[in-house]
Amino acid sequence: MIRQEVVMPDAKTCWSLLERVASSSQLKRASRLRELLLFVGRRSLKDGCTQVREQEIGIEVFGRPQAYDTGLDNIVRTNVSDLRKRIEAYFDSEGLGETVIMEIPRGSYVPVFRYRPVDPPSAVESRETAASASEPPAALHEAQPASARRRWAYPGWMVSTALLCLLAACCVALWLKNRAAQRSIDSMYQSLHPWRSSPALANLWAGFLDPHQDTDIVVGDSAFLLVQSMNKKAFSFNDYLSRSYISQLLAQKLSPDGRLALSLFTSKSLGNSSEFRVAQRIQALEPRSETMRLYNAREYIPALLKRDNVILIGARISNPWEELFDNRLNFVLTTDFNNPAAVTNRAPVPGEKSFYTVTDNVGYSVGYCAIAYLPNTSQNGKVLLIEGTSSEATEAGGDFLLSEDALSNFQRMLHAAKLPYFEVLLKTSQVRNTPITATIVAYRIYPNLR
Repeated sequence: MIRQEVVMPDAKTCWSLLERVASSSQLKRASRLRELLLFVGRRSLKDGCTQVREQEIGIEVFGRPQAYDTGLDNIVRTNVSDLRKRIEAYFDSEGLGETVIMEIPRGSYVPVFRYRPVDPPSAVESRETAASASEPPAALHEAQPASARRRWAYPGWMVSTALLCLLAACCVALWLKNRAAQRSIDSMYQSLHPWRSSPALANLWAGFLDPHQDTDIVVGDSAFLLVQSMNKKAFSFNDYLSRSYISQLLAQKLSPDGRLALSLFTSKSLGNSSEFRVAQRIQALEPRSETMRLYNAREYIPALLKRDNVILIGARISNPWEELFDNRLNFVLTTDFNNPAAVTNRAPVPGEKSFYTVTDNVGYSVGYCAIAYLPNTSQNGKVLLIEGTSSEATEAGGDFLLSEDALSNFQRMLHAAKLPYFEVLLKTSQVRNTPITATIVAYRIYPNLR
């Protein structure tokens, strides 16, 4: 038996394919995954590398510090797993016509290319035979008697008139059908997008649900919260982004149990159920949106913050991205592990407090939620911060922003025809076994911000 040599695609063909995958609908709005694919593709096809290390990807693509611990930080493995699924989805959909296919095998970070298998000739012949067998023989047409053919030889004007009548009837039927379908679509559209018919909700959310700009919903990193709580130490946004807080804690000579806990927490993406519920309700405003993305704080990157609309959910102790807006806020949640959570009012006006402290008595609790609606850092989008002193307070802030009654009452309080950029501080109260209530205790508006 003669063994056939396997012909592999050339590098130019492979790179062209990789660029098509990177610009496909599967990756068009996943900028970090697209950057990841282009990086490993360049290292393989342009630089001739036979392997790419996980740590190299973490440093170059995800901004991790030199010599970071891949055992404690699984960001590369998580994203490569997602990338594999999207590549497979491309070749099962818009890439069905590709003659070359690509994959990133498990256990490797280097893309592999091969020609797509084609059907054997016997399969093609059998399909052609089946198709020809379904066609009626030409002899059947010729076998019809002349008298049968002459039956249809009416004058041309009669045939034209009949066709015109038939066409008119079809047009009327089609118009009636389209009208009924449009009414059904309009009804379904209103049921799927009820916020559009609610003036105050539409006023706030239209910008975030713009189909021409991405909106990122970022929930807190509960694992980061647990690490800080265990060590009674708060870390800055820069410590979080660079992951240097891990090395700082390891330098404290933790016990074996402490090291194990640190390893477990820093390798997991944990979230808060209340924050996820708020995020899901926001996504439900536009359930088929292709421009809205949900991230855990540890997965988010600065490049997206500058480009997209952003919704940050949760207190800064678990969602440190909120720290980037600290110098623009009047109502700021303070972090002190030795004292109850509180809110600082940096510039109190008459009738306001300079400091709001939570109360947590048996059967009764009081908390606060600071909400800020501002332009994003690059002035080309919007930012919404929902920051509560507790999970319940954060969820109450979501209720406020998703309620037509609450927003319209707030708008009337401002005597504004349209909601300006604003900050609002909500006081949340709850008696055991009763629903939580929220009232506005202070607010600021910024009508001159654009």
